[in-house]
Amino acid sequence: MTRRPELRAFLLTLDTETLVHILCEQADRDEELRQRLTGLRDSRGLGSAEGASSSGVEDGADDERPADDADPGTGRSTRSDTVQLDSVLDTVQRLLDAGTSADVTPLARRTADRLVAAARESGDPSARLLEQLGRAVSLYSRACAAHPQPSRELAEWIIQLVFDSPVRSAVRLADFAEALGDDGLAWVRSAVDAVLAEGGDDSDRVRAARAVRLEIAEITSDVDTVVGLLSEELPRLDVSLRIVRVLRAAGRHSEAIAHAAKALGNGPVGHDGGSAPVVEALERVRTRQPPSDTSDVERLLGADRYDEAWKVVAGHDPSDVIPLYRQCVEQLIDSRNAQNYELAAVQLRRLRLLYRRAGISQEFSTYLAGLLGRHRRKTRLLDELRKARVALPKVLAG
Repeated sequence: MTRRPELRAFLLTLDTETLVHILCEQADRDEELRQRLTGLRDSRGLGSAEGASSSGVEDGADDERPADDADPGTGRSTRSDTVQLDSVLDTVQRLLDAGTSADVTPLARRTADRLVAAARESGDPSARLLEQLGRAVSLYSRACAAHPQPSRELAEWIIQLVFDSPVRSAVRLADFAEALGDDGLAWVRSAVDAVLAEGGDDSDRVRAARAVRLEIAEITSDVDTVVGLLSEELPRLDVSLRIVRVLRAAGRHSEAIAHAAKALGNGPVGHDGGSAPVVEALERVRTRQPPSDTSDVERLLGADRYDEAWKVVAGHDPSDVIPLYRQCVEQLIDSRNAQNYELAAVQLRRLRLLYRRAGISQEFSTYLAGLLGRHRRKTRLLDELRKARVALPKVLAG
C-alpha cells in the first residue's frame, strides 16, 4: 500500500486541473469529503456561484470553457489541450499501475469522451490524436475491469464507437470483455446482428459489424463461427494462418494440418517475399514442426522482467506462449513466497487474456480450476487473485 509521504510526493507532481478532476469525482461519491470541501469554501467567504466560476469544476464547467489556445470560432483543441490530456492520462495510468482502490473510471471515461469528440470534429484525425484516443480507451477498459460499470451502459458506449468511422480503430472489444460480462456482450451482439440483418452493400458499418462479430466469437470461444467468418476472406495466406492457429489452439490439430496443406496448395508459395513468414508458419503446421521461436519471451520471464515479456508477446501467436505463462505462474506459486502470489495473480490475468486471444477462453476456466484445486489451502494466493479480479471457480469463491 502506498505510504502517505510517497503519495504526497506523487500528488505534488500533478497539475491543478488533474487534482481538481480527481477531487470532484471523489466528492460526488464521498459525502464527508464534499462537506469538508464545502466548509473550506465557506470559510474563505466564497458562495457556491462564486466558487463555481472561480474553480470551473462544477458540472459541465470545464466542458464549456475552451482550452487556452483553442480557436474561439471552432472550439477545437490545440497543443495546450493535448498536453493537458496527456497529463490526465499519465495520472490515470499511474493510479491504475499502483493498484489504487479509488474509482478512476469517471475520469478515464471523461478523458476518452473528450478525445472521441475531438476525433469526430476533425473528420480526419491525426495519427497523434488517434494514438492518444487509443491510449484513453485502453485505460478506460482497465478502469472498468477494476470497477465494473453498468453492463448495458458500457455496451452502448462501445457500440457507438464501433460504428463511428473516425474512432473505430481505438476499440478492442476483448479489453472490455470482463467488464461487459455475458449481458453486455449479448447487448453488443444484438446491435451487431441488427446491422448485419440490414444486408445491403459492403458499407463501412457492415464491415465494422463483421469485425465485431468475429471478436465476439473469439471471446466466447466459438471456434466454428470464428473459422466460418474468417473463411469468407479466403483465399489469403495470412487469413489461412489465422484459421490454422485458431484450430490448433482449440486442439483440432487434424483440421489445422488439413487446412495448412490446402492453403499451401492454393497459395503463391515462393512468389511473394512478403508472405514468406506466413508460408513458413503454415509449413510448420503441415509437417508437424515445432511452433515459432519464443525464446525471447521465455528469457524475459525467467529474468523476472514480466512487463518487458508482455510487450514482446504481441509478436507471437498466443497459443505458442500460453505454455510459458502457465509455467511462470506455477513457479511463482510453488515458491511459497507471499510476495510472489501477487505477481502470480498479475500473470494469471495475462494468461487469461492469451487464452481469450487464442479463442479458447473456456480452456482457461478448466486450467484455473485445476490449478487452484491443487493450491486451495493457500488463502493468501486466493486473496491476491480476488484483488486482481481473477474470477475464482464457484467452489472457491466463497
